[in-house]
Amino acid sequence: MAAYLTSRIASLVPILFGTSLVSFFLIRLVPGDPAVALLGLEADERAIAALRAQLALDQPLVVQYLTWLGRVLSGDFGRSVQGGREVLPLLVGALGPTAQLSFAAAIVSLVIAIPAGIVAATRRDTAVDYGASFAALCGLSMPSFWLGILLILAFSVHLPWLPASGYVPPLSDPLGFISHLVLPALTLGAALAAATMRMTRSAMLEVLRSDYVRTARAKGIPGRLVVWRHAFRNARIPVVTLLGIQFGQLLGGVVITETVFSWPGIGKLTVDAIFARDYAVVQGAVLLTATIFVLINLATDLVYTVLDPRVRLA
Repeated sequence: MAAYLTSRIASLVPILFGTSLVSFFLIRLVPGDPAVALLGLEADERAIAALRAQLALDQPLVVQYLTWLGRVLSGDFGRSVQGGREVLPLLVGALGPTAQLSFAAAIVSLVIAIPAGIVAATRRDTAVDYGASFAALCGLSMPSFWLGILLILAFSVHLPWLPASGYVPPLSDPLGFISHLVLPALTLGAALAAATMRMTRSAMLEVLRSDYVRTARAKGIPGRLVVWRHAFRNARIPVVTLLGIQFGQLLGGVVITETVFSWPGIGKLTVDAIFARDYAVVQGAVLLTATIFVLINLATDLVYTVLDPRVRLA
């Protein structure tokens, strides 16, 4: 286990290094001068030159990258050009709302997907199976922004039960926080539930055809116990893999949903920074997203050994 953890942690270094290269150089392919974009077309040439020198934009790209990387390794992600705030506290502050939305969406997904996938598998080729598969297909096909708009029209405009957008800190107003969380969590959870339901159904169908399941049924064990104790316990590995990938994407920031509902998370922060040519925020957000995604994948691998002791990490 120790050797496996060491090797996996060591493998993070080239991944994050490559991510830093991509995030640094791709943002600079956007046409236009960021100093002019920040100060405006009618800005004085001396002001533009001073801002370029302040942001190190007058240096070669390699020098800019090495300077930025050295600061990042020391914990300094730079300062945002919008207000002059430090980037790292800004990212950490946006990570909280994203984490709250991610956990809520994951709960919605699991509550819908696991029972639906198990029922569809145990009642294969019936109306229940076809209905669940059709609902999953609709969930996979429907864009998140469209579903979010439909939910806003339904529950904020026609039935004014829930707020259409915004964010309330949970400690200041718990009920207000929950009311603002419901619609974006449903929007994300529905899309996640569709994929998770399909994965659960496929894994359960494969396990239900196994010899040990037939043996358990032949012994007279109740069908519900066979499904939950024997079949689902052995079908969890692929489902956990998918959940790990989905949760990493959620914590990385769901751009469209956060933008539609004005949720102040990593995704919305990144979009605003891109439009403002805020290099430091964009680079820091991409690097933080990649780090979270890789760490969650590592945690998913470790969960395998808890769910199935037969799995051994070499």
